[in-house]
Amino acid sequence: MFANSSPIHSAQTGVHDQLAATVAKHAAHKFQKPVSSYNQAAFDTSITAWRAAGSAPLILDAGCGVGLSTMHLAAEYQDHFVIGVDQSADRVGRNTLWSGNTPQPQNFIRIRADLVDYWRLLLAARIYPARHYLLYPNPWPKIGQLSRRWHGHPVFPDIVALGGILECRSNWQIYVEECASALTQLTGIDVGCEPYETAAPITPFESKYLASGHQLWRCQVQLGKPGGNQDRSAT
Repeated sequence: MFANSSPIHSAQTGVHDQLAATVAKHAAHKFQKPVSSYNQAAFDTSITAWRAAGSAPLILDAGCGVGLSTMHLAAEYQDHFVIGVDQSADRVGRNTLWSGNTPQPQNFIRIRADLVDYWRLLLAARIYPARHYLLYPNPWPKIGQLSRRWHGHPVFPDIVALGGILECRSNWQIYVEECASALTQLTGIDVGCEPYETAAPITPFESKYLASGHQLWRCQVQLGKPGGNQDRSAT
């Protein structure tokens, strides 16, 4: 029952023909949706926890789900602080069991928030992640759903502006190819899509896709200087 994930089916056979125009439009017009009060409160809670931990280099696990990836990242990068963000109160609130071979890490926090607001709040506060993960986001594979994919959303230029090492993984090659193309368009850096293999999956989706025989894909780019998470709000 575990290895029962179906491959993604889509009428789209390559990078969306409207991607470049969509990215250019969003880069030219700042996204100004008002920030919700509950997102501001969640942001404040997470940043307070980060500062209480000594303002270590920051890792953002965007769309963390039940937070297993957040824990794995915290265990891998013990000198960092990991913030896992997901919009689902049910997923964030689950008692996710640590499956690692070491004691459960403590250098992380999971919060419920809308990423669209959270990313913009980070940028407004001039708090920049050293590492930034988009692990298996909803692919929205229908041709008319480009604007629902993160690289087709108006917030994507803000994601890029946060800098750091940005990594996106998916089991749909087109999603990663589009993300890489949008990153190249906004930064001038040649970002590619590559097969991703691991013997140690860090998210439930990653485990399920591998067990189901799916090929995984990744793009990764250095957008800013390592350690660029430094809190500069007082400068």
